[in-house]
Amino acid sequence: MPASQTTSDQLSLLSLIDDSIVDPRALSQVRHALNNMATMDIAHYIESSPIKVRRLLWELVDPEVEGEVFSDLNEELQKEFLQGMNSSEMALLVAGLDADDVADVLQQLPHRIIPHVLQAMDNQDRLRVESVLPYDEDSAGGLMNTDTITVRPDLTIDVILRYLRRHEELPEVTDSLFVVNRNDTFLGTLPLAKILTSSPNITVREIMNTSTEAIPAALPASEVAHMFKRHDWVSAPVINDHRKLLGRVTIDDVVDVIIEDAEHSLFGLVGLSDEEETFTSVRRSAPRRAVWLGINLGTAVLASVVINIFENTLDKVVALAILMPIVASMGGVAGSQTLTVVIRGMALGQVDRNNLRWLLSKEFFSATLNAMLWAAVIGMLASWWFEDNMIGYIIAAAMAINLITAAVAGSLLPVILKSVNIDPALAGSVMLTTITDVVGFFSFLGLATMFYL
Repeated sequence: MPASQTTSDQLSLLSLIDDSIVDPRALSQVRHALNNMATMDIAHYIESSPIKVRRLLWELVDPEVEGEVFSDLNEELQKEFLQGMNSSEMALLVAGLDADDVADVLQQLPHRIIPHVLQAMDNQDRLRVESVLPYDEDSAGGLMNTDTITVRPDLTIDVILRYLRRHEELPEVTDSLFVVNRNDTFLGTLPLAKILTSSPNITVREIMNTSTEAIPAALPASEVAHMFKRHDWVSAPVINDHRKLLGRVTIDDVVDVIIEDAEHSLFGLVGLSDEEETFTSVRRSAPRRAVWLGINLGTAVLASVVINIFENTLDKVVALAILMPIVASMGGVAGSQTLTVVIRGMALGQVDRNNLRWLLSKEFFSATLNAMLWAAVIGMLASWWFEDNMIGYIIAAAMAINLITAAVAGSLLPVILKSVNIDPALAGSVMLTTITDVVGFFSFLGLATMFYL
């Protein structure tokens, strides 16, 4: 659907919703328009609507598609809609969903409620979900789907084809069958393309792919995404410590992981939780932002304390107050560039102890070259502006010091923070800003004090 048409449909629907708040007769039109959309579009419209109409939209969704719509909503909205439901309603809501989606929903509930919801589910669904629940939602086990097709290596392709024809449909995103022995130990994969192009009398053992790398269930989701990227997988098997096949991870789940990681990094760089959304209520949004604003205020006060140390110098040389923000600003930009590159490298699994020294050297020399260039530029500009060569030398030296410090700090901070289990994306930018401000002000005003007083 074209973007312009989607926007037009959304505006039309929201117009009906606004009318329905005043005129209940329009509710049937809203219900009809809403339930004629794809489930993912319904979820998108609910998320894109103001808070006051979200609940109304949700209540108008047909029960037959409620579960699919619910699984496409963000966690914040899922928690909101789950409030007030009893265990039977929750079980009915998640009926028919993939085991990994159901597990994600249940993991948001208080532990005392989970057994009641599981008990309300039918036996087959309960067993599938219970096989996923022990694993962290951010691991391969938490991502996996138990809906797989397995075959034995001694079967012929003719038998496999007859077996597949007995299924009304194959599981979504099926590009390969998984080959296991009688103990469900993973042996390899059998691509559908090979089934269609091989002789019917040939056995699975002869054409199966034994080099396929299975994913350990405990592997972090971000590492799973890296493996999919490296191997160009559409789906991949998940195994336990004994190589027993547990399920599979599919590309649609990996795309969700990639998007979530990107959102986490983006929000973290400005001190926001990745649970923040466009229409989050003031009651939830304000406290979350207040925490990091308070931390930032504390760091700003620290920088002001450094400035206050050189109060006498500032009183005598007014030009310093004019030039001072330039030093801190340039250091902040340089540090952010390095910090972003390093955090990205860490997210991609490219940064470790073996190459950290090389990375630090590269960033140091890159910063040194830029420091020499821009220190010379600002030094000449300041000398001409204030007709004082000394102030040009001072600001050039201070900028060089701050740019190099920013590069070193931007390289080391993410590694240090990760080693003490602090998220670099969330805390790195605040700490880096503090370092560049303090070092920038102290070097600039300290040098000025030495030469002017």
